[in-house]
Amino acid sequence: MLPNSPGQVLDCGCGAGDNAKILKDRGWTVTGITLSPEEQRTASAYCSEVYLADLNNGFPKTLGNGYNLILFSHVLEHLISPAKLLEESRNLLAPDGQVAVALPNVLFYPYRLRFLRGKFEYENSGALDETHLKFYTFSSGLRLLESSGYQLKRAMADGVFPLWKFRNIFPASFVRSLNSFATGHWPGLFGCQSLYIATAIP
Repeated sequence: MLPNSPGQVLDCGCGAGDNAKILKDRGWTVTGITLSPEEQRTASAYCSEVYLADLNNGFPKTLGNGYNLILFSHVLEHLISPAKLLEESRNLLAPDGQVAVALPNVLFYPYRLRFLRGKFEYENSGALDETHLKFYTFSSGLRLLESSGYQLKRAMADGVFPLWKFRNIFPASFVRSLNSFATGHWPGLFGCQSLYIATAIP
């Protein structure tokens, strides 16, 4: 769901460079930001430059601007004030620039079932990752971007319809179509992650 024409991209929370590698292969020039010196070394293979910084303190002062895309892939939920960082990122975008945001959906149906049973336990990964400071649904992710001065261009969910052991009975094409239908019509229920593309409101 990224823009078709590659350009300059800022990968916030780039980790070891998994997304940066994909973007570089598609023709993008990637600048990364990470908190880990080890990840900084690894991501440097795919990024033109990798800044070592804690995004809770804002963007590095020496960071340039004019980015065609700023990527926040599963990073905002780890921040104390994600709205503040989104607002700051508006100053780093090119005039036609966009932000791409991926957030875990805490109301994905398996979590809803747990909550109904009175269970709320942190995990090592997923929407209930013990390092998360914020929790988002499909709707609250939309509101986060809109309240931070962005206009949504596209919002969708990535997830599955619960077929359980019956999944292998049906053709793969049918399963994909069912997943697409379910996440398209009920993104807050069947989406495990929410994906957004937005532009800054002038």
